[in-house]
Amino acid sequence: MLNPNLAAIELSQEEVQRYSRHIILPEVGLEGQKKLKAASVLCIGTGGLGSPLLLYLAAAGIGRIGIVDFDIVDSSNLQRQIIHGTSWVGKPKIVSAKDRILEINPHCQVDLYETRISSENALDILAPYDVVIDGTDNFPTRYLTNDACVLLDKPNV
Repeated sequence: MLNPNLAAIELSQEEVQRYSRHIILPEVGLEGQKKLKAASVLCIGTGGLGSPLLLYLAAAGIGRIGIVDFDIVDSSNLQRQIIHGTSWVGKPKIVSAKDRILEINPHCQVDLYETRISSENALDILAPYDVVIDGTDNFPTRYLTNDACVLLDKPNV
């Protein structure tokens, strides 16, 4: 779960400036921003659901973001998969997503899993993350992700 040693988490001056609007909110503050930086989130899918989620996770300052996807960007994706752009058509979605995340927030660690989530790899992929987000559009993957989260005692959004 979340790193309990927030005293060890530091924000650079650039990060303090970047997150200043969060930090001035009493509900977030410096401690809350440090918690976001200490957090790790895995997003399964970079399509219509995963795309906006990944953008907001990066903008919020989540310190570690994992991405699972095996597909390539197609021009028919661009009207709803907002993390990808025209220059990425024909290339892996996870690489497109990573580049965009790092444009938004170069302080994120981005882990890539260019694979389909399966019963053989789900536990290993999900284990290092605090929260798992299911951005897929098919029931077998959703049930598998949920089962793996239950086994690992992880929140699944």
